[in-house]
Amino acid sequence: MYMKEKFPYTCNIGVLVVSILLSQIQLFGHNRTGNHVGAFVTVQDTVPQLLDSVFELNFKNIRPSSVHKSAADIALYGYATIPQSLKGEAAGLYVTEHSGEPGTPNYMFVRGISTPIFSHKDVYLNQPLVVLDGIPLISPHPFSYAIQAYDIDRIGPENNLLSNIEIDNIASIEVLKDPATIAVYGPMAANGVIKITSKKSAKNDKKRIGVNSFIGMSQRPHVNTINGSFENRFRQQFYDLYTTNGRYDEDESYPIYLSDSLNSRYYGPSNWSDSYYNNGMNYGINAAISGGGSRSNFQFSLGHLQNAGIAEDTKFRKYGARFQLDLQPLKWLFFHTSINGTRLARDRNKNLRNRYAMMSYIPDLSAPLAPNREAYDAYRNEYNKSFDDNYSNILEGNMMVNIQFSSFKLQSRLMVDYNEGFRDLFYPSTLMENNNFASNYYGYNQRLIFDNVASFDWRLNKHSNLQLDAANILQWDQHKYNYAYAYKGVNDFIKINLLESDPNNGNYLNPTAFPRQLVFKFLDRTRHNLVSFYGRGTYNLLDKYTASVLLRYDGSSNAQPTSRWLFTPSVALGWNIKNEFLQDNPLYESFKIRASAGRLGILNIYDHIAQGPNYTAQIGYTGNVIVPGYNGMAALVRPYADGWIGYDMPWAYTDQVNVGLDFQLSKRNIYFSLDAYVKHNKNQALTMPAYAEYGYEYTLEPGMDVRNTGVELALGGDFISAGQFRWNSGINVGFNNNRLTALPGGREEVIVQNRMLKVGERIDAFWILENEGIYQSDADIPEVDGIKMNYNGTAFKAGDPIWRDQNGDNRITAQDRVLRGNYIPKVAGSWQHNFFYRNFDLKLNFYFNLGREIINQEMSRRFDFINNENSGNINAVKEITYWEKRGDYAKYPLYNPWSTVNAYQANQDLFLENGSFLKLRQVSLGYDFSNILASSLDGGKLYAYVTANNLFTVSNYSGRDPEIANYLGYDEGYNMLIPRTFLMGFKLNF
Repeated sequence: MYMKEKFPYTCNIGVLVVSILLSQIQLFGHNRTGNHVGAFVTVQDTVPQLLDSVFELNFKNIRPSSVHKSAADIALYGYATIPQSLKGEAAGLYVTEHSGEPGTPNYMFVRGISTPIFSHKDVYLNQPLVVLDGIPLISPHPFSYAIQAYDIDRIGPENNLLSNIEIDNIASIEVLKDPATIAVYGPMAANGVIKITSKKSAKNDKKRIGVNSFIGMSQRPHVNTINGSFENRFRQQFYDLYTTNGRYDEDESYPIYLSDSLNSRYYGPSNWSDSYYNNGMNYGINAAISGGGSRSNFQFSLGHLQNAGIAEDTKFRKYGARFQLDLQPLKWLFFHTSINGTRLARDRNKNLRNRYAMMSYIPDLSAPLAPNREAYDAYRNEYNKSFDDNYSNILEGNMMVNIQFSSFKLQSRLMVDYNEGFRDLFYPSTLMENNNFASNYYGYNQRLIFDNVASFDWRLNKHSNLQLDAANILQWDQHKYNYAYAYKGVNDFIKINLLESDPNNGNYLNPTAFPRQLVFKFLDRTRHNLVSFYGRGTYNLLDKYTASVLLRYDGSSNAQPTSRWLFTPSVALGWNIKNEFLQDNPLYESFKIRASAGRLGILNIYDHIAQGPNYTAQIGYTGNVIVPGYNGMAALVRPYADGWIGYDMPWAYTDQVNVGLDFQLSKRNIYFSLDAYVKHNKNQALTMPAYAEYGYEYTLEPGMDVRNTGVELALGGDFISAGQFRWNSGINVGFNNNRLTALPGGREEVIVQNRMLKVGERIDAFWILENEGIYQSDADIPEVDGIKMNYNGTAFKAGDPIWRDQNGDNRITAQDRVLRGNYIPKVAGSWQHNFFYRNFDLKLNFYFNLGREIINQEMSRRFDFINNENSGNINAVKEITYWEKRGDYAKYPLYNPWSTVNAYQANQDLFLENGSFLKLRQVSLGYDFSNILASSLDGGKLYAYVTANNLFTVSNYSGRDPEIANYLGYDEGYNMLIPRTFLMGFKLNF
């Protein structure tokens, strides 16, 4: 059994750096009916100011402007997750939706990526902090990837935990990016902050009831299917060119499933898509009741949502409940409590590749799924004998006490975030060459935070004031999973729990349903403690000039004992131009300049750095990353495949500078916001090739620096405002560029996992060969001193690609690969339009990514059929979608697929394509019945709407959809399309 335990070196009082200090202060407070779109997504709602007033830091001159969106908009589109709702809504926030399968994780990147991405583990290192009602949410720990053979699906449920937040319950979402706003959250905010505030009942509000409900569908796509006859014709052209007789039927290595044209399973009707693709039903309902008096108020809500996919009957369901209570028994004493609970369940895809990767078992691939519907349905009938129970439970709680005497305020909070995941799985022997399979997973992530903040508002004179804050934050995180899997059960009717936890059970370790030697169990747990102290002073003069300084001290148990603590300062300045020069000018509603700079620590997500040198070797064998035991004996190992860990590993940190300008005109709702920033992450650890003689492939060394620079723009207003018609439009756009500025040990370049990192270049660039055509004959191949051009020692022949010899040595090697392109867009944003006429409104949202490239790996795999056929490689698995015509075959030259130079390898610019796109992401038409039903609603509102999502995409990409490339920028062809959805619904408040 594999076990890992973290024993902190020092202070067990862990901590956070976190939480809500800065209130939601509206620089561009807008009380008109106009709707703004851009840098912040803010939904105005009546909320008690008691929660925020404790931390009202008079930052009105240094906080960046927030841009509003109507209260109905966030919940109109039927999305299940926060990232889906935020895509394109904030300049500087890039959201990837790499699959249309509902409930799968989406990734967010604020102001670019700050560390190279080699695997899913690195994606986690670049994610922003999400704060829900002051609770910094804990993310799943990626340590389970250490026992996985393939970096595809994560073991366990892999549900999108940011689905736990009911969109209709949200009052505001703020994307915090600059040092002035993220410094208070400390090292967890190094990648930015998504701050979410839930709706609350207003003070002295009467009882209110609200209902938001919708129903709709995900539309199955139209596809062109192919069969064995088409595939034979495709391959025939290569046989005609590169075999002596042009007869594939005489090739002994030709696949059997294509060799018999009378086989109706492969050569008959290709109608599998009727069973594979489907229209999915989407629906949701959220009901809330709230009320309050002068001393208390409450809100309670219940919700349920289903998002269905367009293939394989995939579905995602969530059930949620939220309760919030505010009490003020005395003028100086205030209590707040909120609890949010959610259940997530997902019917996952039935992909062969995902299944084989999870099982670490690749069967005979010589006969893929047949394109005939009858044959495919027979496979589905066998698959239906399996089961896959996949769900997560999430709970967040916040208890707060506020005490205020005159200018002195004290707040104490206890916050909890807990999520757990379960996945029980069984596949019958008919799916696995007479071998059945079972697995069980249970894991949890929990965070406990206790913080205290004291604040004193010192009125120096009638023109100025100084606010002083002091805080201590303690945070305890823990992550754990138990996982077991087994092969070759005694029969397909006994499906047992491999994680039996009762030690009194005689089969506790040796279940009789599966042979002992074919049961594998894993256990892992890691802890992280964080403690933080900070002090802040904010000075305001004449409501024109504002300055703030924050000094903090953070200690992390994941840092080495010699570098346990880190001191980080930040400063923010603001100048209110409106109050300085334009106070009497009615044209300007606001006009402000702001600047901030600061340093934040970057937390180590793993505890192995804190442990220092580790000499324990792993136990494993080919095909398995790690084996928990050997010959029936348990083994304690630490799967640190990242390499050797040395001493003197310092904190990594980020230095950031931001300058911004905001103004808003009094007429036509015109607003403008501009930010320029530099984000420089320094001293980051990188796995460097080293110490092979000691059994280590890498060593983890500090000293990698990455700089992101960019500009963010948000502007908009009423283009037309005439009578009862109004056209409001806004655009937000972020320009981002990253550069590697330093490598450990002063190196200029390094190759890690078939990727090149080079100082001065982007960290998301592709390392590829440049194509210059095809060798038509052997005579065309260059020859120097009697030696012909070769690829890693293999001589080129007619039919091979011409790859540019970058260094002129008459050989094509890794030295001839170049860094080209980038998969993180240089420009991302949205353009939104709102049309209003009487009680009607029409909303359109265009979403775009510009300046990005992706590798069309699906086409590489299609043309490389000789190497992929029955290769036993996980990337050679043919899904049923293999029998679908995709891409433009005519754009690729006919290289010799039998050539040993691997002519159709993916890492060449032949498959590098422009991945820029423009999407009409949302269209919504609504009607407000409030005026018509005013007497019946008693001051409430009734709004009905119809919405369509993902209507069309404009792109030069030859594949299906450039947006669904994976986190490395490769379109593998396996991911489900993002569906076109239609829904209708209503929002009722009375």
